[in-house]
Amino acid sequence: MAIARLDVPSINVDVVLKDKIYNALKQAIVSMNVDAHIEEPRLDKRQLARDLGVSRTPIREAIARLEQEGFVRTVPRKGVFVVRKTKKQILEMITIWAALEGMAARLITLNADDEEISTLRKMFATFENNQVQAKIDEYSEANIQFHQAILKMSHCDLLNQTARNLFLHMRWIRARTISEDDRASRSIIDHMHIIEALEQRDTELAERLARDHTLNLAAHVEKNVAI
Repeated sequence: MAIARLDVPSINVDVVLKDKIYNALKQAIVSMNVDAHIEEPRLDKRQLARDLGVSRTPIREAIARLEQEGFVRTVPRKGVFVVRKTKKQILEMITIWAALEGMAARLITLNADDEEISTLRKMFATFENNQVQAKIDEYSEANIQFHQAILKMSHCDLLNQTARNLFLHMRWIRARTISEDDRASRSIIDHMHIIEALEQRDTELAERLARDHTLNLAAHVEKNVAI
């Protein structure tokens, strides 16, 4: 069985902290194209320790944290594997995200000021005149930033904490699917409608539009994405 080697930076052992090792591994795992592997990629803790320039003890501790968060799994006598989500798991994550983002939009109409809300429209200023498909990579990043901003503007710390790890999975799902089936063009229309509802402080409409926008992603994954 092939061992996957993560592209991780070397960390100076004299200044390393457990959180730095954990964050380095987490970022490397999130950046992996898991679908490029026939089987779930297996990690080599010895190699990771060498790549990071640390002992295996903090590697084991970081992996334990990542396992609790659902990024890796340990199989006795076989090793540590990067988790490949099933379609059912992905659809469940999208459904939970829809609920969180719908509530975030609702809270924005109650808690955010006009200046904050105006920044959402600026994110898409360069995609006018049918420029979405021509700038699909740039739009993909703006799309992710939009959804991240929706959470932040809710001014609800617990909601943001709850969504933090889920956001990393959602980032991968959105980036993977944004170029499919003309989703980008429909996405920016949805975003504009959400922004208009937020600007008008239409609480019920903003919540519904934000929730339905994400549920449309679930419908697309259900129908078109093979996992």
